[in-house]
Amino acid sequence: MLTEKIKGLIEGGAIGMLATVLPSGLVQNQPVWVDTDGEHILVNTEIERRKYKNIQANPIATVTVMDPDNHWSWTEVRGKVVETVHGQDARDHIDKLAKRYLGKDDYPNPIASPRVIVKIAPQQLYER
Repeated sequence: MLTEKIKGLIEGGAIGMLATVLPSGLVQNQPVWVDTDGEHILVNTEIERRKYKNIQANPIATVTVMDPDNHWSWTEVRGKVVETVHGQDARDHIDKLAKRYLGKDDYPNPIASPRVIVKIAPQQLYER
């Protein structure tokens, strides 16, 4: 269900906005590095971050990716978290994203808790 447009934006290094639901029912929206396996949107975070705790409690998420060359062009993917990947695969993945987004071989920021990849299966997709 992912379109070539969003795959191209992601592979080109566009930043995503991840929306999750807080325990209060309000929505939390944060900029994130995004990736795709061709079928899912992938977000890499730490297990102690609020966004991951939100997803554990309520596995729905929306990711919006804007075209950095045209902010009126965007893709919104609404979906459900269908899998989480822990361990070395998640750690290696953040290094891959650091290469894409920062041009660095290794993720330069301190890691306070184990990394996790969140896989979001698209249920609805909107493009402009």
